[in-house]
Amino acid sequence: MKIGLIGYGKMGKAIERIALERGHSIVYKIDSKTTIDQVDLSLADVAIEFTQPALVINHIEQCLEQKTPIVVGTTAWQEKLPYVATLVTEKGGSLLHASNFSIGVNILFNINEKLAALMFPHPEYKTSIEEIHHIQKLDAPSGTAVSLAQGIIQNNHQYTSWKSETGSCRKQIRMSFRFRH
Repeated sequence: MKIGLIGYGKMGKAIERIALERGHSIVYKIDSKTTIDQVDLSLADVAIEFTQPALVINHIEQCLEQKTPIVVGTTAWQEKLPYVATLVTEKGGSLLHASNFSIGVNILFNINEKLAALMFPHPEYKTSIEEIHHIQKLDAPSGTAVSLAQGIIQNNHQYTSWKSETGSCRKQIRMSFRFRH
């Protein structure tokens, strides 16, 4: 498979290593020195995007315009998902996105939803999420934490919303939940 990398940080380099080990080729790498407009995106069978929330919508638009399927691992842009979904349909494109592609984390998402439902009859128990990240982490709370919070709210109707509170460390985040009255 011919893969295009949009974002060549830690994740882009890890994807490149794994792809090459599996016999795939990397046909382009878009990094901080290369803009998406400088590359023929259609050279790839698929583009894999791990950049920043401020850039991802343009990257999706450009890939859809050039008929390049795109996998997006960037998080913190999902409020624009309705627009992107409409665009994918209009352009007849392909998009796969997730807040976390780890199989283990996706199992955790499923367990989290089941646990939230099981906790509903027991309002004496309170829910919270706390995460601590390495200092290079760009988004806080992480897309994984946001997905966990949304899973709790969707499966335990005593909660209506969540908010993020920065802890003593810049990368320590607590998420508190608001209750229905």
